[in-house]
Amino acid sequence: MVRLIALIISIVLQIIAASIAMGFMKMTKYRLSWILLSTSFVLMAVRKIIQLSELLRGTPSYSWQMIDEWMGVLISFMIIIGVVLIREIFYSLKKAETDRSRTEKRVLNAIINTEENERKRFAKDLHDGLGPLLSTVKMSLSSLAPRINDPSDKVILNNTNHLVNEAISTIKDISNNLSPHILTNFGLSSAIGAFTTKINQTRAVEIIFKSNMENHRLETDKEVVLYRAVCELINNAIQHSGASKIEIELNKLDKFVTLQFYDNGRGFDTSKLIREDTKGMGLSNIETRVRTVEGVFVLESTPGRGTSALIKVME
Repeated sequence: MVRLIALIISIVLQIIAASIAMGFMKMTKYRLSWILLSTSFVLMAVRKIIQLSELLRGTPSYSWQMIDEWMGVLISFMIIIGVVLIREIFYSLKKAETDRSRTEKRVLNAIINTEENERKRFAKDLHDGLGPLLSTVKMSLSSLAPRINDPSDKVILNNTNHLVNEAISTIKDISNNLSPHILTNFGLSSAIGAFTTKINQTRAVEIIFKSNMENHRLETDKEVVLYRAVCELINNAIQHSGASKIEIELNKLDKFVTLQFYDNGRGFDTSKLIREDTKGMGLSNIETRVRTVEGVFVLESTPGRGTSALIKVME
């Protein structure tokens, strides 16, 4: 009696499993692997029905026993083939995901390279176009100075000369910020050091920068990404956090280069940024750039306790 109940329950469960499996065949685009597995479920149900009929007859025949045994062999064979084919599907999906990730990185790299090239072009246009024009204006003003005797005219001339000097200085700063020559010529550590020194001179915030990479160079893409990230983090701290002190460490450790950033500003709720589906303040841009060089960007912040960030890339 117990065996009879067990067989009935088994038949019902296997028929349900076969129905569900066959229902997924269209979704799997009738792949052979899923057809084999679905057929296996059907055959298992048929096998149990044969066993039930033999049990009800009371005297199982030798021929039915042989059919039952060979059906078991066939079912096992079909399941093995189906599982092997499904494994191939998983490998294909994994390969597709890897290809998609590589394509995404290539596209992002192309976008970033285009952006950097445009920065360089614009910086060159400023430096080579407006720079010489303003220098010519300055020379013309200097040649006028000996010919002017009226005190009020001299004041106007001096003010104009001062404004031209300010314009030349501003153009140099803009050009350097767009495409810092020190990064290209001397490397990441020198470029960050120069940028932090310039910020310290403004007294807007105190920046302490430490590095063990004074004479060490990275690939150009990685240097650009890390430099832009530092600039963005510093600008965010000055504009949004109200920080009075920033600490930055750039270190080479084994095969990795790490950039650690900390400010003592007001901080913010990172979970709120995630809920709003935005990193805000250019942080998503940092994360995107770091991913293009296969790096890791970790941001931590708590209201009232400042903000810290870690960027880690392969050398």
